Amino acid sequence: MRIVLTLVARDFDALQVTLPLVLEAVAGCGSTIRDTDILGPGAADIFFDHDDPTIARAKAESALERSQADVCVQLAEHRKKRLLVADMDSTIVGCECLDELADFAGVKREVSQITERAMRGELDFEDALRERVRMIAGVTLEEMQRCFDERVRLNPGARTLVGTMVADGARCVLVSGGFDFFTSRVAQAAGFQAHWGNKLIDDGEALTGSVVEPILGRDAKLSTLRAEAAGHGCTIAETLAVGDGANDLDMVLAAGLGVAYRAKPVLAGQADARLDHTDLTSLLYFQGYGADRFVTA
Repeated sequence: MRIVLTLVARDFDALQVTLPLVLEAVAGCGSTIRDTDILGPGAADIFFDHDDPTIARAKAESALERSQADVCVQLAEHRKKRLLVADMDSTIVGCECLDELADFAGVKREVSQITERAMRGELDFEDALRERVRMIAGVTLEEMQRCFDERVRLNPGARTLVGTMVADGARCVLVSGGFDFFTSRVAQAAGFQAHWGNKLIDDGEALTGSVVEPILGRDAKLSTLRAEAAGHGCTIAETLAVGDGANDLDMVLAAGLGVAYRAKPVLAGQADARLDHTDLTSLLYFQGYGADRFVTA
């Protein structure tokens, strides 16, 4: 099988250090290296033949254990994706929006502890969400807007990732177990074409402590991936999913390329690739985009 290994380091100097390590690792698993291609500052593709991509991935990750670099090993066929489905909290944005809302209710510590356990897969997501929503009853709509304006920021590379894929004809969808108040605003800021999230109930002035049922969680994220792929006329092999927590696991495992971003162990250990060091533009390099094709705002 024709395999491509994509190495992404912090910069060109780091690439010069890490690329020889990866080339040696690939050669060490009995592979014949066919070609190498520099994609941009810090990023390179290595094309080779091998029967099992997981062996090359394990050897490459072992070689990079002390390096701040990320690697993706996949079949060269279908590497460029036609659909991106991305989680929002702690993936496209750098915070958990519910935890930040809880700060306005004076219960951030308590809510954050529940969030952490839910994202690790230790709690039922739907029950944990209902409990946390009850705890933020009374937060005003004005405070929700302040929360977004003051605390919600796109993670590095998010806008470039979405803008580049959209410009190349892909569909980009934001799906979150959080709330549509935030997904609508984050989707607009990053350039997503559609967004899905849970809906908080308010009385016109403040949150009531309830959420509209059914709750969008782990199963709904997987369903969204499948429905969006069918609607866009692409196969699952042509999809990319990225997330950080347990409720992202099913969609990440189902996608043609599933990536764990700064993820909890329950997801990081099972995803096709991890982003532990570099930013979201690495997802473009993984698809074979060169830096000269990046669309920046």
